[in-house]
Amino acid sequence: MPVRQGAPPSNEGDVGPGHEVSGRMVLMVDDDPDVRTSVSRGLRHSGFDVRVAASGKEALRLLSNETHDALVLDVQMPELDGVAVVTALRALGNDIPICVLSARDTVNDRIAGLEAGADDYLTKPFDLGELVARLHALLRRSSHSDQQSDTMTVGPLTIDTARRLVFVDGERAELTKREFDLLAVLAENNGVVLSRQRLLELVWGYDFDVDTNVADVFISYLRRKLEREGQPRVIHTVRGIGYVLRDDP
Repeated sequence: MPVRQGAPPSNEGDVGPGHEVSGRMVLMVDDDPDVRTSVSRGLRHSGFDVRVAASGKEALRLLSNETHDALVLDVQMPELDGVAVVTALRALGNDIPICVLSARDTVNDRIAGLEAGADDYLTKPFDLGELVARLHALLRRSSHSDQQSDTMTVGPLTIDTARRLVFVDGERAELTKREFDLLAVLAENNGVVLSRQRLLELVWGYDFDVDTNVADVFISYLRRKLEREGQPRVIHTVRGIGYVLRDDP
């Protein structure tokens, strides 16, 4: 059974998560009708408005015609799988918060989904309460990001958080959504050493396995795109701890 029917958080008399999600529209996409039914029922019970789709193609059509606040998307679907849907959305400039669902739970599978542009990755079987909590976190981060309009400069980097653009010595660098989120967190904590675990919490919003190298992988992606040969590094490794963004060598 891919969904464990734990009791969803109650919104009755709540001044917390229930108010955050009231009126928020979630698109739930899965080719399994039982999963669609159980997940959509649980999300509605938790205060979300829900639309459902049975395929990646149907999801893209709905997303192009209607406004949604978050997307819950199964990875393993026929014809157009979840990763392909995420890739297509990000290529179109759609930055909707996305939580992908999958029975695949290796680190490489997670990296593939996150690198495509997903914001969260939940393995089956999962508890509905956990999915609801993760959607709360995604919507909070999305709201916080929408309110920010600062331009930050660190060494050769100019980071426009409102337009989600990055420039290196005036030349635009093309970053994926996840790469930008990671860079923005480092820039907001300029000069502060952040552990790998803290980066996972701030950027991905939840804990990976302790031995995961997801943060290291994405740091290497950023370095390849942002650092020039012969120039001092801006993303520094603090051995045994984590990473820090600063403009001194």
